Amino acid sequence: MDFAPTEDQQTIRNAVAELAGKFDDEYWLEKDEKHEFPWELYDAFAKGGWLGITTPEAYGGHGMGITEASILLEEVSASGAGMNGASSMHMSIFGMHPVIVHGSEELKQRTLPRIVNGELHVCFGVTEPEAGLDTTRITTFARRDGDDYVVNGRKVWISKAQEAEKILLLTRTTKFEDAEKKTDGLTLFLTDLDRSKVDIRPIRKMGRNAVSSNELFIDDLRISAEDRVGEEGKGFFYLLDGLNPERMLIAAEALGLGRAALRRAVRYGNEREVFGRPIGKNQGLQFPLAESLARLDAAELMLRKATWLYDNGKPCGREANTAKYLCADAGFEAADRAVQTHGGMGYSEEYHVSRYFREARLLRIAPISQEMVLNYLGSHVLGLPRSY
Repeated sequence: MDFAPTEDQQTIRNAVAELAGKFDDEYWLEKDEKHEFPWELYDAFAKGGWLGITTPEAYGGHGMGITEASILLEEVSASGAGMNGASSMHMSIFGMHPVIVHGSEELKQRTLPRIVNGELHVCFGVTEPEAGLDTTRITTFARRDGDDYVVNGRKVWISKAQEAEKILLLTRTTKFEDAEKKTDGLTLFLTDLDRSKVDIRPIRKMGRNAVSSNELFIDDLRISAEDRVGEEGKGFFYLLDGLNPERMLIAAEALGLGRAALRRAVRYGNEREVFGRPIGKNQGLQFPLAESLARLDAAELMLRKATWLYDNGKPCGREANTAKYLCADAGFEAADRAVQTHGGMGYSEEYHVSRYFREARLLRIAPISQEMVLNYLGSHVLGLPRSY
């Protein structure tokens, strides 16, 4: 086993850390408080060519693997940008994987280069209020009308819909009750987010407010058949290609956020003096932080195994889910302990750890909850009866 990063991977880590480090915690506090998209960071990473790290070279990208993408997003998050920074570019970096693998050449040529250079923003429209994680139960319906489809429905928790020009939209083209299998009859589109047909309403939420989450009301949105990704009715299977990598990248972002929180806590533990001594000297504070370090390091090892397996074409469902589970827990625990280390000041915005805490909490829910990870491991790995 070789745990050393390649020269390219270390170069990526150093370069991304340097670029992300130009945007300090005050920048992120302001963006979060004002609910402003971090255009300066996004544009800097687009200009540096980082948005195309996994996109094939034929479309202007670098054609690298999930390992490199995970390093990139980990360092963005670890800079203090957290989920506000990572979410601004997450979709551009890997969200287009179904299009890369299954889209027509014309669709790829039309969209991927513009995503790589940062010009084209895309949001991901899957989740619905009544379906939740049971994706087969979505009801947004695309009715064929000549060379077009006409779509009606509702989506929720759609990140970046405010900024997006296009949407990667999952619909039903066969109703659930009429499908031979529940996974049949779902169709994926990459199409214009026509504001005259789609009402976009922001959701008020507890954190990650620089990147909006939105509810979409779709009313007779007309989509050309040329915007369909792959075959009609196969959309669910196209999404499966990206599930494991998505969990790895979320794990990397959770890992980075935990590192940022721990760094802040250690700094405060060294600087803050009470009863004539730095508070970090007290084992009641030192031990929890040391344990968080150990848990973050252990979670990182599982993440590195998962990305290596994926990049080498090997099965990785077990490792991808476990990495997401461990990194999300370790990241949240580190953020929680950072708040506790700061005492009352941890509850203020001045020291930034409260922002880390709010963002880290999200990662135990999205894109899949910790409980659903355990469901997967219990049934698919341990062979226990399926509980859902």
